[in-house]
Amino acid sequence: MVLLASLMLFLGALLLVSNHLLQARRRVRQVTQRLQGQLVRENRFGSWLRVLGNSSFGQRSVSIDSETQTLLSRLGWRRANERAVFAACQVGTPLLMLGLGLFLKEVFFPLVANGWLLPMFGTGLGYLLPKRLLAYAAARRQKTIAVEISTFIPLLRILFESGMAVEQALRVLSTEGRKLLPELTSELRLILTRVDSGLELSQELHKAAVMLAVDEFSDTCVILEQLIHQGGGAMKSLLVLKQLLDDRRLTRLQEYISKMSAKMSVVMMLFLFPALLIVLAGPGFTAITRAFAN
Repeated sequence: MVLLASLMLFLGALLLVSNHLLQARRRVRQVTQRLQGQLVRENRFGSWLRVLGNSSFGQRSVSIDSETQTLLSRLGWRRANERAVFAACQVGTPLLMLGLGLFLKEVFFPLVANGWLLPMFGTGLGYLLPKRLLAYAAARRQKTIAVEISTFIPLLRILFESGMAVEQALRVLSTEGRKLLPELTSELRLILTRVDSGLELSQELHKAAVMLAVDEFSDTCVILEQLIHQGGGAMKSLLVLKQLLDDRRLTRLQEYISKMSAKMSVVMMLFLFPALLIVLAGPGFTAITRAFAN
């Protein structure tokens, strides 16, 4: 208990010192923003996360792993503030799990010989957990974009048939389709922002397709690049791609239904068959037991 008390006092002192440093940096940042004419209001917890993520240790923890940067880009977190928040979570979660492991060890397992295993396990779990959650969120966003492509292609065909060019159609969809296609329109807005800065549209579409790594979006970008360079002849390709995506979606739904039916049959065998056996064979079994008892 003496060790736990000293550890808590040390953590309290460390929190006080870090709070003082964060408050000083926050004041400097607020003064700089006011001098630049920016009125940005944020809560204290968010400012702590950004300061911790913008530190050298936080940025190094993210920049070392290239897979983390790729997952952040696929998730749509490309701004410095968003990456700083993830870097803060990457640094703070192992420390939080270490403190929780030490607390549980001192409270519930004070006399265990290998008591250091729980804090070390908690630290390793805290280091792996943010990246696993990031990978799950990125994969979920990829599935969302793949579903939105099936709606995106008919809208593109309608705009092309009305006489619009590729860039004009993408701009209309990026502004008018936010509620219908939220994830895809956010990517289109980023692409068009780079195009407004002077970059080429076909190259930005190719970079976005490589970064997102969604097959449906990659095929659509290939057709759009063909339409940009050739100026026509891609309407039939879009129709064929739409039919192919519908066939893929139908095949996936059939596979899902077949797997679900197999799982439900296992559940039926585990829960319904014993109850049915009791109802049907119960009277005969009780009659046999009574006969043997008599």
